[in-house]
Amino acid sequence: MVKQTTIKSEISLKGVGLHTGKEVTMTFKPAPINNGFTFVRVDLEGQPIVEADANYVVNTQRGTNLEKKGVKIQTSEHVLAAFVGCDVDNVIIELDASEPPIMDGSSKFFVEAIEKVGIEEQDAERKVYTVKEVISYTDETTGSEIIVMPADDYQVTAMVDFGTKVLGTQNATLKNIKDFKTEIADSRTFSFLHELEALLDNGLIKGGDLNNAIVYVDKEISPETMENLKKAFGKEDLTVKPNGILDNLTLHYPNEAARHKLLDVIGDLALVGIRIKGKVIANKPGHFVNTQFAKKLSKIIKIEQRNQVPVYDLNQEPLMDVNKIMSMLPHRPPFLLVDKILEMSDSHVVGLKNVTMNESFFVGHFPGAPVMPGVLIVEAMAQTGGILILSSVPDPENYLTYFMKIDNVRFKQKVLPGDTLVFKCDLISPIRRGICHMQANAYANGRLVAEAELMAQIVKNS
Repeated sequence: MVKQTTIKSEISLKGVGLHTGKEVTMTFKPAPINNGFTFVRVDLEGQPIVEADANYVVNTQRGTNLEKKGVKIQTSEHVLAAFVGCDVDNVIIELDASEPPIMDGSSKFFVEAIEKVGIEEQDAERKVYTVKEVISYTDETTGSEIIVMPADDYQVTAMVDFGTKVLGTQNATLKNIKDFKTEIADSRTFSFLHELEALLDNGLIKGGDLNNAIVYVDKEISPETMENLKKAFGKEDLTVKPNGILDNLTLHYPNEAARHKLLDVIGDLALVGIRIKGKVIANKPGHFVNTQFAKKLSKIIKIEQRNQVPVYDLNQEPLMDVNKIMSMLPHRPPFLLVDKILEMSDSHVVGLKNVTMNESFFVGHFPGAPVMPGVLIVEAMAQTGGILILSSVPDPENYLTYFMKIDNVRFKQKVLPGDTLVFKCDLISPIRRGICHMQANAYANGRLVAEAELMAQIVKNS
């Protein structure tokens, strides 16, 4: 079992936003299990949070831009790529502006900051999506395409072709994510001269200079354009080198453009919200096709997870039998709805109930057509979750559990006499102040029968 990770301590970086030109301080902070990557705008009232989620992508012009309830995060991809490349799962990213600092246009400085504070394991299993079949997305307008296929590890290949002689066709491949730091992280963003002119005309790239973007000169530079570029970059003199790059910037790799596109793919696919075990092949990738693919993949994963039925050995000796359960839970027959606890960790619990015709509720629900009431399935899931929350205190027998909230309840199948119900509850966020927020699922006969988000609190019995 691979554990989730976070950084050991907080660290800050300062710089300017590429497009806004604004000074910004960005602070990485350790995050709890299952947090994922979250941006926090500390410059705004209430310090609103924007999760790194593909569904929050609002536009992809010159970067991947997120927005949640009017709160914006611009050009998120280089920071997210650094965390994936450093094998980190959970981080809080605080910003005092809408855009992370561009630094040198790569992920290099973010990786160095992560390595400086170090990484630590957390007491929870890493969530990984194993690709079982080819999944693809094609942008019919541009011909860009991304596919992911089964593989033993997370691998990425990027193929770029902009139809220009100065750049040509380039490929880059990352066979192991562990090589990101040495092979991909320092690959800088790039732009073509004709794009640069348009960006300058529209008041963008205010934080740009020749140290954070490679400029490919794909057209003849007029004297007027050269003067505008000198002014924008704060340079007294600019030249075009024989390799077609503006000024004297030295490429880190002959295929640095393809490597940076690969970096962008990794950063954009971080918005899926779960590690990917599969090989990604991106042909002419860009932020639009990357994020559209991330949205499609995220949707597929959620559907599969919702319908996936975990397998347990129901004949194994339980972690808790009914007597041990009653020593923790205040519930008693006929309202005790959990017979066994099969598994439990700091972040999940698995319980079981054998449904028999002797259940008192079958007398009236319904005569001649016995069906277990859905509300009692929810109650049984809550009691299972109650075991998890009560295990966090030294004297559980002195506490009572109370519902606080039930959301997103869905009933999929009927539960009948003779069925064996298995309940799995996973923490959505860590237990704090006796409050437990969890995702609960109920299974029977190899199928999902019910699901809900539950919030409960334990209170000392006076």
